[in-house]
Amino acid sequence: MSGEQAGNPAAFGRGAVLGLVLVGALAFVALLYLLSQSTGGNANDGGGHVGGKGLNGFAGLAAMLEAQGRGVDRIRNEGQLYHPGLLVLTPPMGADGAELQRIVLARRYVGATLIVAPKWLAAKSRSDKAKRGWVTLDGAGTPEWRGFYDDILVSIDKPAKGTATGWRTAHAGGPLPAPQRVLSGRGTNLVPLVKAPDGRILAAYVRDKGHYPDLEDFAGVPGTNDSADQRIYPVIFVFEPDLLDNWGLADERTALMAQRLIAASETDPDQPVAFDLTLNGFAHTRSLLDLAFNPPFVAATICLLLAAFAVGWRAFNRFGPPRAAARAIAPGKTALVSNSAGLIRRAGRIHLVSAPYADASRDRLAAALGLRRGRAGADIEAAIDRVQDARGVAGPKFSQAAAALRAARNPLEVARRAATLHSIERALT
Repeated sequence: MSGEQAGNPAAFGRGAVLGLVLVGALAFVALLYLLSQSTGGNANDGGGHVGGKGLNGFAGLAAMLEAQGRGVDRIRNEGQLYHPGLLVLTPPMGADGAELQRIVLARRYVGATLIVAPKWLAAKSRSDKAKRGWVTLDGAGTPEWRGFYDDILVSIDKPAKGTATGWRTAHAGGPLPAPQRVLSGRGTNLVPLVKAPDGRILAAYVRDKGHYPDLEDFAGVPGTNDSADQRIYPVIFVFEPDLLDNWGLADERTALMAQRLIAASETDPDQPVAFDLTLNGFAHTRSLLDLAFNPPFVAATICLLLAAFAVGWRAFNRFGPPRAAARAIAPGKTALVSNSAGLIRRAGRIHLVSAPYADASRDRLAAALGLRRGRAGADIEAAIDRVQDARGVAGPKFSQAAAALRAARNPLEVARRAATLHSIERALT
């Protein structure tokens, strides 16, 4: 180890540096874990969506499907809205109709879409015994989704006196928990799936160019012709949310009907049923760090981690402290000559040093050989030629080599002829 290295010991010991690296790595892993746990918050806020466990929520429907072994996805990322399979939308009353239209149209060739209309105006329960998510139903209203199936009208109607209440399908029937506040829909392109006893449409699918045999069987209507578009997926409306929400599913007959409706709506039972939460304010955008540890970017992340490990291992196994940086301009005559030569070469003026170098070489030889000073340059060079002949030094005469050097203009010629002159000088001294 050089004295310069010994005078600059490492600021931290090897163990201290290793400890700092480990603490930093653990903090980074903890940061990634916390970011991955940020999923948009607890959805059990009393809203009418799959996270709600109150009367107006749909957590019971998702739990029933999971208990039957069905896959259920609770979507908080907008990109997942366009995955294959049945998508259940539970938008609030103030949802953007244009946004709903965009989502549904983008899914027509991807998977079925079931839209549950909101009805209840809910508030947090004021009871001391109420659990998180429990609500009090303060009233009912109708959605206003302008720009989304504007030809479909929804309303809350009371049944006529003396008429039966509840819901009816082609194969079963059951009660509704609030028969005086039933939300129904009307439209020329609706095929009823569930009706009230007085004929009001509680659930229906949109009649279009598609072919939906399961829904047609559920509705009890004849099938469409074979010329229908087999690639398109259905759009289903459930106008009365009590057919699917937690309050309605408390009745066994309603729960069985909801199960059959979900089965008739989906085309691939192997695909999970997806419940949207983005329209209800629980959207969660995945961070860049979260994406780094998920396909397809996880491969690049692993490569970067391995490279970082290799660099760290190499650094910890380095011998001694870091070498002191060298000076930008080295001291001494050699550095001065080297820098001067570099400056001349960069300036393109090498030919200007040819004559001075020849004169300097002549003067050095004159002093070394003891030739009398004060003589002309040509006379001195002639005397050097005689000494060269007397000593039998091979090669061109000094005077000839000096003249050739003075006449050189090309950098390569200057270097070659200066080397010849230098070799004569070395031979004579």
